[in-house]
Amino acid sequence: MHRFEQEGIDGLKDKAGRGRKSSLSSEQMGELSDLLLNESPVGYGYNTETWTGPILIDWVCKRFGVEFKKAQIYNIVKRLGFSYQKAKGFYPEADKEAQEEFKDSLKKTSGKSV
Repeated sequence: MHRFEQEGIDGLKDKAGRGRKSSLSSEQMGELSDLLLNESPVGYGYNTETWTGPILIDWVCKRFGVEFKKAQIYNIVKRLGFSYQKAKGFYPEADKEAQEEFKDSLKKTSGKSV
């Protein structure tokens, strides 16, 4: 109310600098962004090719000494301009011909019981 009386409508707008300050500096955020774009978790001793929330939490904790929960690390990743993408499993040992035969047999059944 006081800001409105002193500044009018402009006094009702949110001021810059409100809210909690980021635990990571802009340089650290840039390093994290570069990591996601150019590096693989395997290069850091993880047993996967995909960066996941728990792996990022561990990496950030080891690198910067800052601990995050899963929800917060996903918010940071989103703020960096990345989105969640679920990998589709690929099994090189799978028999493609057998898979196609199985799919065809499913199409031929009516699904009605007699």
